[in-house]
Amino acid sequence: MHERRFHGDIARLRNPDRIARLEVARVVDLACAGVKEIHSVLDIGTGTGLFAEEFAARGVTLTGVDANPEMIAAARQFVPAGDFKLGIAEQLPISGTTFDVVFMGLVLHEADEPLQALQEAFRVCAQRLAVLEWPYRAQDFGPGLVERIPPAQMETWSQTLGFKQLRWTELKEVTLYCFDK
Repeated sequence: MHERRFHGDIARLRNPDRIARLEVARVVDLACAGVKEIHSVLDIGTGTGLFAEEFAARGVTLTGVDANPEMIAAARQFVPAGDFKLGIAEQLPISGTTFDVVFMGLVLHEADEPLQALQEAFRVCAQRLAVLEWPYRAQDFGPGLVERIPPAQMETWSQTLGFKQLRWTELKEVTLYCFDK
């Protein structure tokens, strides 16, 4: 992921070993597991499209949102068929559309108003919201999601918003929260 942020050398960044190392495909499979039918995915905080690329490989209609125009430009190179929009999680530039799966990478780490970001995700989510957490160096990115938003708070917000179920899966490097409608 760190290499992908420096997106100048696009060909070098398509290294399959890097993808396998980050278990991107496994995270995407878990984010989609048990969802009835998946035709559309919204990737909030798409960055350079690391997960968007894997969702698109499954033949879904993909929309990505990111606050950084440079990241959107890079994501378009990796997922040319994707529809990428400039915006933030607390005010998604989406109206009149829902997505089968809504995916957040690091959004709740960075959101000034995490509950508002979850509300916006709930608004456009048809079946599932998947929120990814993985450890970061505190000096670069601040405390992890579990420290910033304790699991009990996530449960409360999940119920407040109207999600039927919240569960999480601990993987080798990451935790994936799945909020089901």
